[in-house]
Amino acid sequence: MIKQKIVSADEAAAIIHDADTVCVSGCVGIGTPDELLLALERRFLATGSPANLSLLFAAAPGDGKDRGLNRLAHAGLIKRAVGGHWALIPKLGALALAGRIEAYNLPLGCVSQLYRSIANHGPGVISKVGLGTFVDPRLQGGKLNDVTVEDLVELVRLDGEDWLRYRAFPIHVALLRGTTADPAGNVTMEREALPLDAVAMATAAKNSGGFVIVQVERIAASESLGPREVQIPGVLVDCVVVSDPANHHQTYGTTYSHAFSGRQRVPMDRPRPLALDERKIIARRAAFELPPGGVVNLGIGMPEGLAGVASEEHVLKLVTLTAESGVIGGMPQGGGDFGAALNPDAVIELNQQIDFYDGGGLDLACLGMAQADEAGNVNVSRFGTHLAGAGGFINISQNARKLVFAGTFTSGGLEVAVEDGRLRIVREGSVRKFVAKVEQITFSGERAAATGQPVLYVTERCVLRRTADGVELIEVAPGIDLERDILGQMEFRPLIRDVRPMDPRIFRDEPMGLDQVLLGRKVADRLHYDAERNILFANLQGARIGTIDDVDLMRREVEAVCRAAGKPVAFIANYDAFQLDPAVSDAYFSMVAYLEQRYYRSASRYTTSAFLRLKLGESLAERHLAPHVFETEVEAQEFALSQSDDAARPE
Repeated sequence: MIKQKIVSADEAAAIIHDADTVCVSGCVGIGTPDELLLALERRFLATGSPANLSLLFAAAPGDGKDRGLNRLAHAGLIKRAVGGHWALIPKLGALALAGRIEAYNLPLGCVSQLYRSIANHGPGVISKVGLGTFVDPRLQGGKLNDVTVEDLVELVRLDGEDWLRYRAFPIHVALLRGTTADPAGNVTMEREALPLDAVAMATAAKNSGGFVIVQVERIAASESLGPREVQIPGVLVDCVVVSDPANHHQTYGTTYSHAFSGRQRVPMDRPRPLALDERKIIARRAAFELPPGGVVNLGIGMPEGLAGVASEEHVLKLVTLTAESGVIGGMPQGGGDFGAALNPDAVIELNQQIDFYDGGGLDLACLGMAQADEAGNVNVSRFGTHLAGAGGFINISQNARKLVFAGTFTSGGLEVAVEDGRLRIVREGSVRKFVAKVEQITFSGERAAATGQPVLYVTERCVLRRTADGVELIEVAPGIDLERDILGQMEFRPLIRDVRPMDPRIFRDEPMGLDQVLLGRKVADRLHYDAERNILFANLQGARIGTIDDVDLMRREVEAVCRAAGKPVAFIANYDAFQLDPAVSDAYFSMVAYLEQRYYRSASRYTTSAFLRLKLGESLAERHLAPHVFETEVEAQEFALSQSDDAARPE
């Protein structure tokens, strides 16, 4: 006899027992099963049961007010909450901060990956993500209060290196959401903006001997759903609940949009210009770091403006924007629509996106910044009485090839004005963000320095960077007084060596011509000679060599720098997104051979593209040049520094 899987919300809620561990899907309002959460709350308020539940969630299913997991914030209903992002569930967060429940904040990506480990009865998630942050058990272990004592994260040593193990535990109930279900429990998601971790969560609960309950919009006839459209197979589903439409909006910002479900592409050729305020200034400066041909992640809040600037400057097509929710390409959305995207190239599962991020797939991440300190540490997760949670911040920030933290220099009433291309502080913010020591380490500056990760801190009035020696001030906005507006508003003194003005185009209310900046940089601007270390660095990222004149110009500029150095140099070149016309390939590599044989004591190159590494290596070897082509800048620098000044030149 086939089990009747279509039940009411109250019948589904009755399945949940006291002390069960319940995982809940949702990214803001996308995939959040509000009908099921309402029924669970209704049962508890009426009967006092189920009690002492443990919640597990990755992205915060909530609207910052009453919906989502905020509905479950009742004393006695929840005993423990383990989550990645807390900012949008303030009612549950208040219980955590008051010590009325056990509470953990773990990296969103590690929670997402944990579902797979629970599903396959694995040992948990073993990852470097979280080392050096508040999640590290040598600091706080992700615990949010004193009543939380059990260790869910432990430090392990593998092959002489430190790793973190996020422990696995059984899941008794999974509360999920889809669009259409048939009587056998097969579920599709054609009107959902994201698949999130639905399959992994369902499998984790099922293989733990638990129950899977899915909220849907409608029921289809038996055997009428296409197998490739089914996202959650019926063998994993125990109960299906048809929701009231009021509790099943596509996002908390949009009832339903064909664009978010991939049924429609919308025109984006006429972007609405942003007002020239502090947010746009920061987004504009961050946009200069966009890697042509690269993959980028934008965080919540201030970094969202970067997508608007990129669209306004017509450079959105030069990069692939992504969000940890699983969208690849297009324009990620913010606010109540966060997690969705307009015109994406693909939408994958959250855990798959995190695998890509953790493995170094991001060329650039632009993230928010609530506090930063003299070690370069950044805090976005907890400050004062506000619990935001790390979300995907730790996965993203720790593994991106380059990192930009974006935020105003101070907060709490800051007002600025842009007048005649100069920035004026009308009213200073009451809260300093560059502090002696952050309240919680969400990003470790020391770890970034140890791994050679480039890190910038971009504000409306200046730009700083994390160097091996500490945090250095490198740019100041026109109109800003160094002592009064910068040093006087910091709790530590940064390194000050070679400070230059921020690009004046940032402060003019007209297009910056960013496409030409990113694609047409002068060769001279791409060369930097470090006399102290005798290293010539060539940033060829996004450069295009299409003519013999381009080849000749490159030779002349490099040769001029080498002659001025007066001795053989260690040459390092960044070839990410480099484009070489096949018609001038022979001429280009002949030029490379000419320079290497006359001016370099060593030469190393790097690119994240395996194909380009292969082609560069083959072309160099054909000309009897040592093909030292690496994947990362750190490897290329280590090779260059390993060569002594009197080392023999490459053959």
